[in-house]
Amino acid sequence: MARTELYDEIGTGYSLGRRTDPRWMTAIAAALGEARSVIDVGAGTGSYEPDGRTVLAVEPSGEMIRQRPRHAGPAVRAVAEALPVRDHAADAVLAVLTVHHWTDWRRGLAELRRVAPRQVVLAYDTRRHTEFWFVREYVPEIADLELGRPSAPDIADELAADRIVPLPLPWDFTDGVFPAYWRRPAAYLDPRVRRGCSALAQTDPAAVDRGLRALRDDLDSGRWHERHRDLLGLDEWDAGFRLIVAGA
Repeated sequence: MARTELYDEIGTGYSLGRRTDPRWMTAIAAALGEARSVIDVGAGTGSYEPDGRTVLAVEPSGEMIRQRPRHAGPAVRAVAEALPVRDHAADAVLAVLTVHHWTDWRRGLAELRRVAPRQVVLAYDTRRHTEFWFVREYVPEIADLELGRPSAPDIADELAADRIVPLPLPWDFTDGVFPAYWRRPAAYLDPRVRRGCSALAQTDPAAVDRGLRALRDDLDSGRWHERHRDLLGLDEWDAGFRLIVAGA
């Protein structure tokens, strides 16, 4: 399923669960540096578009564009592999948790380099995601999906990154990315939470249902808490998210 079709299908209510976390926003704003104009590629609902700068959003899904706040900057429907702007159109280009959805991720990254001298990409190490307890213990089928996606080290190499900044997940993270509830396992039983996780939407529903039944049983019996006692004492966990910064 193409990204446009995927988010037109699962994107209803997306902005309710996928909200800006100020800790990630601070890191992204710092990575953009002095850039006054920014192209946000795969912008979604605009969760991480910086204030005080001129922003053009590029997003293929009409459903996602519909949920953008009224005060957000202009958005155009297009894909990363064919950005509808001239060379060096902005000071920086931003791509947040989108590269793994692109049909041709290398061509998309070449487009990022074409349209701006600085590229800021938030991606994740796919192997770290396969080690997440939800995948390892409940829905291992997700691992096949993740390992077929471009990983943060691959993206960094392709862009010849100048910096790679780890972005750990605080236990109370407010943006419902797939591993966000690593210390709040009952959240995955909520369909509203699952709706914002593309990894779950792209995995066999029977496998997801089987895993959720097992998770519910382990929560009811206390097995999950016994097995993951070490996580309960952590304030943050490294799920593999990386902020990749390349260019001027």
